[in-house]
Amino acid sequence: MTENVTMKKFGAPATEIRVFEHWVVLLRPQQVTLGSLVLIATDNATAFSDLSPAAFTELHQATREIEHALSSAFGYDKINYLMLMMVDPDVHFHILPRYRRAQLFQGHDFFDYGWPGAPKLDVANPTDSVLSQQILKHLQSHWPS
Repeated sequence: MTENVTMKKFGAPATEIRVFEHWVVLLRPQQVTLGSLVLIATDNATAFSDLSPAAFTELHQATREIEHALSSAFGYDKINYLMLMMVDPDVHFHILPRYRRAQLFQGHDFFDYGWPGAPKLDVANPTDSVLSQQILKHLQSHWPS
């Protein structure tokens, strides 16, 4: 798989959780909520409608696996898929698990600052490289096989 500009911006390959044929799941460096992810198309597409039919088909599998892993790992209350594509050119979604209450992970409280409204993308929970790797590994351990 060739990394595109958007994958590199979000830390690939170090942040990769799962690689599909047409999609890659990355841990979002800014944890707006615990387990925030980015799902990025590997197709050379800058418009959603430019994705291959195979990418659309595989999107079903990717979202099922994402929701299973996030639910199993963190027990989110809701989930938001945001396709903003204002800055980063390649087709991608920001995936934000949403929580009514603060979540404790590895001794750190994670807040959903926008609950119950729209997520606040400009407010992230503080993490460092060690904590980010712990989140990544925890998600991988809950990923369906």
